[in-house]
Amino acid sequence: MPVVLGVDSSTQATKVEVRDADEGRLLATGRAPHPPTTPPRSEQDPNAWWNALVDSVEQTGMRDIAAISVAGQQHGLVVLDDNGDVLRPAKLWNDTESAPEAARMVERFGAQSWAKACGSVPVASFTITKLAWLAQHEPETFARVRAVLLPHDYLTYRLVGRFVTDRGDASGTGYWSPADNAWVPELLEQTLGTGQVVWRDRLPTVLGPSDPAGVVTPEACNELGLRGAIVCGPGTGDNMAAALGMALRPGDVALSVGTSGTVYTVSEAPSADPTGAVAGFADATGRFLPLVCTLNATLVTDAFARLISVDTETLDQLALRAPSGSGGVVVVPYLDGERTPNRPDATGTIAGIRTDTGREQLARAAFEGVVCGLLDGLDALRAAARV
Repeated sequence: MPVVLGVDSSTQATKVEVRDADEGRLLATGRAPHPPTTPPRSEQDPNAWWNALVDSVEQTGMRDIAAISVAGQQHGLVVLDDNGDVLRPAKLWNDTESAPEAARMVERFGAQSWAKACGSVPVASFTITKLAWLAQHEPETFARVRAVLLPHDYLTYRLVGRFVTDRGDASGTGYWSPADNAWVPELLEQTLGTGQVVWRDRLPTVLGPSDPAGVVTPEACNELGLRGAIVCGPGTGDNMAAALGMALRPGDVALSVGTSGTVYTVSEAPSADPTGAVAGFADATGRFLPLVCTLNATLVTDAFARLISVDTETLDQLALRAPSGSGGVVVVPYLDGERTPNRPDATGTIAGIRTDTGREQLARAAFEGVVCGLLDGLDALRAAARV
């Protein structure tokens, strides 16, 4: 019976599942947390992801694995030196310090040009803006960069010793074209300058949906407590992995609520939305994944639970006691800004409060604010991707 191991390296934790490859039967699980982060500066040491993976695999008690693959949080910036060592903590997708760089990129070249070149308009979450931030604020570190990876790429590198990625995760960098299925190093040259850098040499090889990344090295097997010749798949970004796991088809729409909230679909053709509301990503199967994301999902409800001094379970109960519409209380939930270059400093608003407003209405309004944000995203997705 072949046994496979799937890895989800998210913002908050690493989760692994071991399954029977023939029947999909769940055999074991493991989970280990990542260091907590708080925007606008949201950074983690990539070595912490690896340590969490080691801990998670150990929890499964499994040693004989036929294959492994990694899904990871999108967009983050991992930079390595000549020796393949991490130069600095990785900037995560929800690190918004590069919002000024994103705004300058759009102002300089125009939203339409960006959408045409890479399917998306750069925002603070995209890797290209984080590279620009690094060049501006830490030039000595920037000068030592020899490899630019995404979070899932880094874990794959630790597994097999190769710099590889997949088209899904590459499509969230801001310098890979889903339409052309290729890196666009010219975008890096235009925004960061060339100097002595040949950007194409700093980027990982983009694997196809069924291309193996390689075989897990003996060193990695030893650290993970695994044995045998373990094939490593190409992996992908978290949203692409979710679409793959749900067998999403063109016309289907997925709404995902986590730290961020996403609305996305699968398409046979690439999208390019010049408004920046819809990111024109690729998926993990060779198709495309137009997607809308908000930073403010469970982030909002967690904040309201703290504000009214209850745990999240009690917040749920309070919200269920209030009527639809929250008695007129409205929460505009942009607590930590948004994924648009012109709104990095957006703040939330609570309206409709009266002397008889209670915790129930506030709790429900927080949830309704999140839902309305996702429905706005659905409208944008319909307009851009013709869902």
